[in-house]
Amino acid sequence: MSAKKDDTQAVKKTAAKKQVKPDARSDSKSEAKSESKEKTEDSKTPRETRIFAVEALALARRLEADHLLVVCEDSTSLDELVSRGTKKKTIVASASERQRMRAEELGLNFESIPAYAFERFDKINIALAACASSGKLSDGQRVLCLVGAPGREEIDTCMLARVGQKTAEQSALAAVLAGSEYNPQLLDAVLQISLSVGFEGIEGDPVGTIFVVGDSTAVMEKSKQLTLNPFQGYSEGEKNILDPKIRDAIKNFCLLDGAFIIREDGVLLAAGRYLRAPEDLELDLPLGLGTRNAAAMAVTKFTKAIAFVISKTTGTVRIYKEGDLRAELKQPRRRT
Repeated sequence: MSAKKDDTQAVKKTAAKKQVKPDARSDSKSEAKSESKEKTEDSKTPRETRIFAVEALALARRLEADHLLVVCEDSTSLDELVSRGTKKKTIVASASERQRMRAEELGLNFESIPAYAFERFDKINIALAACASSGKLSDGQRVLCLVGAPGREEIDTCMLARVGQKTAEQSALAAVLAGSEYNPQLLDAVLQISLSVGFEGIEGDPVGTIFVVGDSTAVMEKSKQLTLNPFQGYSEGEKNILDPKIRDAIKNFCLLDGAFIIREDGVLLAAGRYLRAPEDLELDLPLGLGTRNAAAMAVTKFTKAIAFVISKTTGTVRIYKEGDLRAELKQPRRRT
């Protein structure tokens, strides 16, 4: 009886094993198919990137570009962009420390840019300005620029640019940056928002204001708050003018009386500040300009700050440095 019982149990165990095996095989097959599908899907983007990179390198050679500028995110692959013909000419521009180390490993030049979600052409302009400021690019050079969408690792856009073909805005910045220790990306960001406010106003209504950049400690000491500071209580990352999202929010505060005070690293310290000038300060203010321009001229004369003044009447942007009017950008038209 015990032998039969043992045989019965052995048969049951064998049957159980036979039932388990097909299920295990089917599970392993389904997992393998799933992994294969994921690999196929993941391989699409690198393949497109490789093709784009190969074509871009070929285009750079055909155009005889002086440099290849690659503006990329942290996870963008650089391997496909290394070529004997363009390796020495390639500049990688990124906010990523990882990309800096990777560029050094590959023997590529590297330029650091701010870590904000700029649109494609803003990225290119910022990278070009940074490279020109650091001496990696010089006037007259032709640069083939590669860039992708904000936050995406894929490079999908190619543009040929010539260094030194300055717009009115770039010429104005060049005049202000001469001998200045301030970040060109910061001054460009302030200029762009000034031009935007001068053109658009607030909901179609013209507004005027002042942006004071740099030497913030001295400027804060020489000014006082006219109203509640809208930037009080926010973290520094939430109020940096280099962030495009912050720039859109800033426009709403241009209705406040007084000036914006911006620290050297782009952090907005305050809005609605009254700029106090010494009573005995003599100003050579051009005829026709009012108190807003006088305040900007004064604050730049007794501090190292740079002031951007937006005219409520015409939308013109005037830039003051060391107590002098350094640049004047008139609006060809205004939004109505």
